[in-house]
Amino acid sequence: MSDLQIEEATLEEAVAELSTLHDWLRWTTSQFASSSIFFGHGTDNAWDEAVSLLLPALSLPVDAPKELMHARLTSTEKNRLAGLIAERINDCTPVPYLTNIAWFAGMPFYVDERVLIPRSPFAELISNRFTPWLEEPQSVNRILDLCTGSGCIAIALAQAFEQAQVDAVDISYEALEVTDININDYMLTERVLPIQSDVFSGVPGQKYDLIVANPPYVDAEDMADLPREFHHEPELGLASGHDGLDVTRTILSEASEHLTDNGLLFVEVGNSMVHMDALYPDAPFEWIEFEQGGLGVFVISKKQLDEYFAK
Repeated sequence: MSDLQIEEATLEEAVAELSTLHDWLRWTTSQFASSSIFFGHGTDNAWDEAVSLLLPALSLPVDAPKELMHARLTSTEKNRLAGLIAERINDCTPVPYLTNIAWFAGMPFYVDERVLIPRSPFAELISNRFTPWLEEPQSVNRILDLCTGSGCIAIALAQAFEQAQVDAVDISYEALEVTDININDYMLTERVLPIQSDVFSGVPGQKYDLIVANPPYVDAEDMADLPREFHHEPELGLASGHDGLDVTRTILSEASEHLTDNGLLFVEVGNSMVHMDALYPDAPFEWIEFEQGGLGVFVISKKQLDEYFAK
């Protein structure tokens, strides 16, 4: 792992010789580009990664005015940045865990290592209020967000469907502590309810117009090949058996009894969509094509669930 490391002497040189924010952004970009870190938790290149780390670490917006680029940093600030850069490179810690900020659906959320870092294509569906599948968005009164993690999907749903109540469920009490932080930050305590639940176990008898599920879906082969950055995330939120579909099986077998008559189920299974055909041959899943990128999300109605699983 020696190619991952940044030496203490290199950091000390940076603190001594770099003066402005622009200096630090250029130097950090070079360090990130020459390291073996993996980009995939909000950025895809060394410059954007440097911006997303350094600006929030200085309590500045990532779109800070260009005039600030030539502002000089104090020794305290420079030492703080050096420490974060070392942690990013040497420990492969994802930037959102270093800044405690992740973005989803254009909104910032608090995150730490109790929850996955948001990166779901559900943001696009939410912004479109699930059209064309959801014909009357205004008729949605109750929504369930399964495996809510940070609560970002539940909160984005509550913002998009202002008349709806949203239950945000997760098996992890630790994850729900983070969910609660974000619900409070967005002042949605009256409409978004965090619930400890192993899939549907915590919501017996409840029915929803819309169920959105982003369960663990990484199969055993992919888990073994994940970059180091992903090992900072809770394995409970990633791994789901040999084919990545252990939780999805439960969702599909039980979802119908928790959907209203015209209810819809949207599930993200990512790369494990390759296993779905073998597991559910001829199932009426509609796989969604995203304009902004992403794959592995399907939609199925209560009626379709009842017909397929009754066979």
